[in-house]
Amino acid sequence: MSLLARLAPHLPYVRRYARALTGDQTTGDHYVRVALEALAAGEKVLEAGLTPRVALYHVFHTIWCSTGAQLESPATDGADDDANSRLMRIAPRSRQAFLLTALEGFTPSETAQILGATFDEVGALIAEAQSEIDAELATDVLIIEDEPVIAADIEALVKELGHTVVDIAATRTEAVDAVSRNRPGLVLADIQLADGSSGIDAVKDILAELDVPVIFITAFPERLLTGERPEPTFLITKPFQPETVKAAIGQALFFHPRRKAKAAA
Repeated sequence: MSLLARLAPHLPYVRRYARALTGDQTTGDHYVRVALEALAAGEKVLEAGLTPRVALYHVFHTIWCSTGAQLESPATDGADDDANSRLMRIAPRSRQAFLLTALEGFTPSETAQILGATFDEVGALIAEAQSEIDAELATDVLIIEDEPVIAADIEALVKELGHTVVDIAATRTEAVDAVSRNRPGLVLADIQLADGSSGIDAVKDILAELDVPVIFITAFPERLLTGERPEPTFLITKPFQPETVKAAIGQALFFHPRRKAKAAA
């Protein structure tokens, strides 16, 4: 199998990444094309020990850096607050690490290989991007959780990120009532609730009235991953790691297409 044939399955994804990185599909495609031409001409080779996908992204970054290209986009007036606009406000190197992990699903170790950085450097870049995202996307949060200790732990994490917990609901009815009082910008939901009601049904009720990102945090992930209903984008299994929850919150808020920023106090 030829080199380009081996890379072909990964091209749609590197194009997606290039578009997000540059803020423009035409510009992104230009750099992807140059990288492929360099590979075809033998000017660049895939490094031994890297998977084809990691190697392709690594070559893309090598080409990018060799051109002296900048990651900054033209200044915006703030009117268009979609994910693309917010991306362009993240520091360039941090933007790369964030996109490679959050959008493309690479591990920090793979991201370090792609960027030619150390594992610790990638961790610092991701943390820097996360901090910028958290500061910009502060919002009101509804927690649906019937275990008081777990609810308190999640509340502490949410507040640590700069968000406001507007309510903690232990049942489906409480969750729906909470939304009628305060419209949250994010919902964190358990599945099995205090009175035997379902967090899945509570979220379904909420989404019928409100376009809001949802993160399920549950000890019963199999109840969601059945293929019988739309599966959640963000699903965290209990017991959870605090950093996993923090990362999911940032990603859910960042990429949700219709999120409205919290009004300034």
